[in-house]
Amino acid sequence: MLIEALEGDVTVVYCNTIPASVQIEVEPVGRWFEAFLKRRNRNISASFQELEEEEELSEESEDEELQLEEFPLLRTLDPKDWKNQDHYAVLALAHVRYKATQKQIKAAHKAMVLKHHPDKRKAAGEKIVEGDNDYFTCITKAIEILSDPVKRRAFDSVDPTFNNSVPSKGEGKENFFEAYSPVFERNARWSTKKHVPKLGSTDSTFEEVDNFYSFWYNFDSWREFSYLDEEEKEKAECRDERRWIEKQNRAARATRKKEEMNRLRTLVDTAYSLDPRIKKFKDDEKARKESEKKAKADAKRKELEEKERARQAEVEAARLAKEKEEEKAKQVAQLAKKEKDIQKKAIKKERQKLRTTCKNWNYFGDNETDSVKMMEEVEKLCDRLELVSLQALNEALVSGTKEDAKVAVENQVHEVNALLQKEKDAEVQARQTARTAEQASGGGGGAGGKGWNEEDLQLLIKAVNLFPAGTNARWEVIANYMNLHSTSGTKRTAKDVINKAKNLQKLDPHQKDEINKKAFEKFKKEHSAVPPTVDNAVPSERFDGAEANAASWTTEEQKLLEQALKTYPVSTTERWEKIAAAVPGRTKKDCMKRYKELVEMVKAKKAAQEQVGGKSKK
Repeated sequence: MLIEALEGDVTVVYCNTIPASVQIEVEPVGRWFEAFLKRRNRNISASFQELEEEEELSEESEDEELQLEEFPLLRTLDPKDWKNQDHYAVLALAHVRYKATQKQIKAAHKAMVLKHHPDKRKAAGEKIVEGDNDYFTCITKAIEILSDPVKRRAFDSVDPTFNNSVPSKGEGKENFFEAYSPVFERNARWSTKKHVPKLGSTDSTFEEVDNFYSFWYNFDSWREFSYLDEEEKEKAECRDERRWIEKQNRAARATRKKEEMNRLRTLVDTAYSLDPRIKKFKDDEKARKESEKKAKADAKRKELEEKERARQAEVEAARLAKEKEEEKAKQVAQLAKKEKDIQKKAIKKERQKLRTTCKNWNYFGDNETDSVKMMEEVEKLCDRLELVSLQALNEALVSGTKEDAKVAVENQVHEVNALLQKEKDAEVQARQTARTAEQASGGGGGAGGKGWNEEDLQLLIKAVNLFPAGTNARWEVIANYMNLHSTSGTKRTAKDVINKAKNLQKLDPHQKDEINKKAFEKFKKEHSAVPPTVDNAVPSERFDGAEANAASWTTEEQKLLEQALKTYPVSTTERWEKIAAAVPGRTKKDCMKRYKELVEMVKAKKAAQEQVGGKSKK
């Protein structure tokens, strides 16, 4: 809109460059988009209003062509029982039912009013019943229910002509699609979502089948059962009664809704279990997994084979290298052996040469005694001298006179004897040092410095055998055991016992064998060779073992005695007679004496261990 120029105003013209035109793509939406699709599909050019008028004309033509099927029992209906009537049948729309449009319902109602209105019938000479008992009230109720979308949906939810039946598991095995396709199509009317997927056929893809069952497993139904409410809250006299009626109706609707969802779930579960496509898909998936598993196993097997071949190659290479090294070592050993044999032969030759030379000169002796003595010295030279020394001595013997040879031999003998004496002195010194160290370690500190007599040594060996390795505080227990049973009166500590045990191990083998032998003989006299493994209960009977058989108990007899002691407890009458009968070759006194010995041994062992335990607690 241009503003009028006033006097004195200056008009200025600006010349700007006009931008280039930009093409913008505009897409129709909503009902205009629907009109666009209709124009494109029909290949015509028409406005939205023209298309709506055309649609209305088509609906009017359909209404004109609608054929009404009047309900034959209309006149017999009870107006008071309107809730149980079929409203579609009352308006002659039983053949159309829930598919009827509002225009069709209005047209049907108009036709029924023109025919069955009381005034029309009265004008035709029919006798009319006054009040609300006339069947025309049913027509009024029908249009009231079906013209209201909420009330119509409530009535459609309980449509008396709807088939709620679901095929059983035995049905549809042979003709699955023929049996279940009508059922799913029949129940698709309750879906809040449009475009309900079809059951399909045997040629359906996995995506189509999966989409179908996913839709039905998540089925959203608009079906509700408010039409079946037994009480109407509008009839209540007070607010509390209305709330109670509403609560009862809500509970009844929830129960029916739950039953409806269970019915649909049963339908879907049964169809899924009988669907041949599901079985085919599962078989295909199983075959695919088996194929992948087999391929993986083959790949793993090939990998293992490759590793095994590589390992075999490494083993073979290692074997060849080892054989090569062994062959090289063998050659070196053979060469060394050959050189050793050569040296051995050379030494043998030189020794024989020395013996022959000395023999030819009668071993440089004037009488037989000197000759024998020199012969021993020559043998000593042969044993002690090396090859080089032997060769030098033989050269001296060959090149010199008898007197020179005698001097050379005597000088060599003197050197060898001096060396032997030196070695002997060193050995004696070593023994003396060891004995001194032994005495020093055995006499170290306190009561342990006192000497160990033969009885204490035997008692120590006995205690070491009685308390083997693994005994708790073993060396303290052994020391206490020796202090309890030793007659020398010397108190031994764990350190004294350990030192003496180590010294016994370092003794000369002959001396150690002698001590062990004496200790074993004493131990054998006092106790049997079998281990003391009987129970440590104190015997209830007192007895004198002076006349008992002193024969040693064998391992088998010991086992029989232990078993008999367990079989016949203290409360058994004539216990020891029965025990003796269970041990062949042993009398009652033998068994009693053996039992007493074992008890004494166990007591001593426990006393030593308890004493150590008491010290550790302190």
